[in-house]
Amino acid sequence: MVQIIAGEKGKGKTKHLLDRVNQDVSSASGNIVYLDKSARHMYELNKAVRLIDISDYLITNCDEFMGFICGIVSQDHDLEEMFLDSFLTIAQVKEDEICRAITKLQEIGEMFHVNFVLSVSKNEADLPEYVRSKIIISL
Repeated sequence: MVQIIAGEKGKGKTKHLLDRVNQDVSSASGNIVYLDKSARHMYELNKAVRLIDISDYLITNCDEFMGFICGIVSQDHDLEEMFLDSFLTIAQVKEDEICRAITKLQEIGEMFHVNFVLSVSKNEADLPEYVRSKIIISL
């Protein structure tokens, strides 16, 4: 399953994402991973959440990012949820790749029983219908 928190930059998406991950960790039976473009939020996350700073890796396009996600999933059979902050930035998603990227995450999630929660820096109205159907919070 893919869920999206959408809104322009500076609207508070990361705060909602952090609140959600820290809430979910108390009831999770598996592992939780949080991907971000830096380690800035390390001390705001529960210590049970694994933070991955994507800037430490040489990801240059969306396909490489999807391979990175598959690598994480393949190494952790207890993975339950992944939180992707600044999704469009960390995944190197171009404007015309948004639907394909979300579809790929949906397929990975269904195949390996992993829930993905993304923050997307775009207004709900600026997103394709398929992506809008996955929005849980619009700021």
